[in-house]
Amino acid sequence: MNVDALVTAHHEQWARLDALSKQRRLSGAEADELLDLYERVSTHLSQVRSTAPDPALVRHLSMLLTRARLSLAGRHASTWSGVLTFFRSTFPAGLYDLRRWWVSTLVASVVLAALVTAWTLAHPELYTSQLSAEQIRAYVDTDFAGYYSEFAHHEFATQVWVNNAWVAAQCIAFGALGLPVLYVLWQNVVNLGVVAALMVSHDRASLFFGLILPHGLLELTAVFVAGGAGLRLFWSWVDPGPLSRSASFARTGRQVVGIALGLVVVLLVSGLIEGFVTPSGLPTAARIAIGLVAWGAFLVYVFVVGRRAHRAGATGDVAGHVAGDAAPVVG
Repeated sequence: MNVDALVTAHHEQWARLDALSKQRRLSGAEADELLDLYERVSTHLSQVRSTAPDPALVRHLSMLLTRARLSLAGRHASTWSGVLTFFRSTFPAGLYDLRRWWVSTLVASVVLAALVTAWTLAHPELYTSQLSAEQIRAYVDTDFAGYYSEFAHHEFATQVWVNNAWVAAQCIAFGALGLPVLYVLWQNVVNLGVVAALMVSHDRASLFFGLILPHGLLELTAVFVAGGAGLRLFWSWVDPGPLSRSASFARTGRQVVGIALGLVVVLLVSGLIEGFVTPSGLPTAARIAIGLVAWGAFLVYVFVVGRRAHRAGATGDVAGHVAGDAAPVVG
């Protein structure tokens, strides 16, 4: 690349970007022009970095882009508008974009839990070797149900929310390593399968499902979403595709962090159901129906709202001018 020719061809655009960045007020047309020039100059900088890394020119263009980025950031929509955009577009689009990962994680976990339950039913020594007959009887008769009414509703809901958010956070935080995510998921699935076998073998299946399903459908789905997102983060650097490993990891990392933030709200809803609906005096069918409605609403949110946002161009990543500049991989 001829650096002098590049400067001659584009110095007016660079000067215009600098001038717009310094203006305190912009019209709608000027704001659009600023964003367009920002993207153009970002491309120029990437070209210079990848083919003719002239230090002075790289520094100059980086300074222009930094000033323009600050100008753009200063003109962002209000906080509430950003929150609405996140839940209307960014979060559901991210869930939809990673649907294959978390749906596969969900299906595999449910199958594994069923297998663990079947195995434990066929091998009761798995729990009889750890618990006495009195302990088993106390658990299936009173302790399992008592867990949901031991604390005040609001205290229990908060405790559940924090615990589930911690499990989800572990799945995402360990995503870069891969295997720890599988370990966290394995622990949760095995515990669920063993408890299910213990209750079923003592004719408490209706009690078990009546207390687990109201909140568990949404709660476990959120955990599996976190697990799938964590595994996708791991895969982003194992198989980065056309991007460099660092660029692929950064892109997926931003997407996964957005999903983690959204899951805080999803887990809050499941925590409220577990704290107020699960231990309530409502008929079992009514409690399960509430859980099904909440779970169904989440699926509609992903596969209707999320698909619409995804088709409109959202991926769960931040906007390009916020993400920063990335040089393409030189083939």
